[in-house]
Amino acid sequence: PDERQVPPPTYIDVEASRRIIAMGDVHGDIGAARAALRLAGVIDGQDNWFGGEDYVVQVGDQLDRGNDEKAILQWFAQLAQQAFDAGGGFFALNGNHETMNVSLDFRYVTAGGWIDFGDTPIPANDPDLADVPDSHRGRTVAFRPGGPFARQLAKQNTVMVIGKNVFVHGGVLPAHFGQGLRRINADVSAWMLGEGPKPYAISGEDSLVWSRHFSSDTGAEECALLEQSLELAGADRMIVAHTVQSPGINSVCGDRVWRVDVGLATYYGGPTQVLEIIGDTARVLSAGP
Repeated sequence: PDERQVPPPTYIDVEASRRIIAMGDVHGDIGAARAALRLAGVIDGQDNWFGGEDYVVQVGDQLDRGNDEKAILQWFAQLAQQAFDAGGGFFALNGNHETMNVSLDFRYVTAGGWIDFGDTPIPANDPDLADVPDSHRGRTVAFRPGGPFARQLAKQNTVMVIGKNVFVHGGVLPAHFGQGLRRINADVSAWMLGEGPKPYAISGEDSLVWSRHFSSDTGAEECALLEQSLELAGADRMIVAHTVQSPGINSVCGDRVWRVDVGLATYYGGPTQVLEIIGDTARVLSAGP
């Protein structure tokens, strides 16, 4: 297409030779995000897109635990357009921390995170803000459904299938296909825009953004669920985040699910790693020794 579709399509068919990079949670640390994207070779020294026709998927959780959230959201939006213009793609997904903020669950916000959104225009005499402390009103207005940064998050998908790869923050379970992944993405965006209720598919431990079925204590039962989901999606593998992996990116269920949350952010102090996928091959790229 001549113009970038916003939000992106849920399903994108790509040739097997397409290079795809998956990056885990960045949690308000733009330095960690920068290091990971430079490791992948998709940004230049001025933080502009340098990846050509490569695709990058940041698998959710841009927000909370760090002070660079606004800068990250703005930068990722710029990269999305730059990558599209170059024939590639940059896709940031919504994770549980994005949906928490739109739900006004701010328990993991840092002091800097309140300050950073303090310049958001505050409506006069808004009854919904009557019990909100002055220092918290800017962020509240920014992220509540229909707010300017909730509307920014509404431009992101919650799940994507690119080629033979399913990307999601928590996990896609067979039950999610009853509603359909396209419909789930549309309903999440509508909620963030203030145009619909919060979807069930992003609430609870069996939801797309909270599931740990494939990222923690994954056994035979979970691998069987994974196989069902992959068959329904027409995919070969799933890439998830949400649960910090130690010592780094790894796979289970016969390499059918890859876990890419390595705790990139300073809050966790994890290694700089990304997952590179080309066709049937997935390999971990690591910075340093």
